[in-house]
Amino acid sequence: MTRLLLVDDHVIVREALRALLEAAGHEVVGEVDSPTPALAEITRLQPEVVLLDLSLGERSGFEVLAELQRRQVSARVVVLSMSNQPRHVAEALRLGAIGYVLKGAPSAQLLTAIDAAAQGRRYLGEGEAELAVRGLSLEADSPQSQLEQLSPRERQILLMVARGASSAAIGETLHLSPKTVDTYRSRLMSKLQLSDVPALVRWCIRHGLLSVDEP
Repeated sequence: MTRLLLVDDHVIVREALRALLEAAGHEVVGEVDSPTPALAEITRLQPEVVLLDLSLGERSGFEVLAELQRRQVSARVVVLSMSNQPRHVAEALRLGAIGYVLKGAPSAQLLTAIDAAAQGRRYLGEGEAELAVRGLSLEADSPQSQLEQLSPRERQILLMVARGASSAAIGETLHLSPKTVDTYRSRLMSKLQLSDVPALVRWCIRHGLLSVDEP
């Protein structure tokens, strides 16, 4: 039996996952719908495995991965996402996810990924592995490799700025002063050679970190 935390912004999805996982003998210790409570519950509940969606309303699961990596949290993360963008798969793995499963995959594949994660083994289905290879190949030949220059905190703030969050709002979420957030923002924009926030947003869209359909 594995202790799991579910992070997905759709109640019906969490209910279906809970039913599936409990029927398979796992224990769902909690469920949340956004990054901030997810981080708090991971700390409080100490799940063995976190099942994480990348699209969390106006927020992103990448924020959770970046913060867990920064904190060196032991919980293992399996991403369960609709996104089949190669760069999303590659970036999730770079930020510490131990598995990646598409929401269109059979339930047996998800259960296999959870079992592997609980044992500390990476799991990618055949399709997801191909996406990861393509994503890493694209990064090797594009400015996406610049992400490697950013710290986990800088990546986290990059995504929040791209989604329109102010320095004050980011600071409140991350428990930083607005001045510290501004310092991080200036540093990451310098590393990515971006001159302003609109350029940062375009960069994130171009490299698959932000969808043009997001609010």
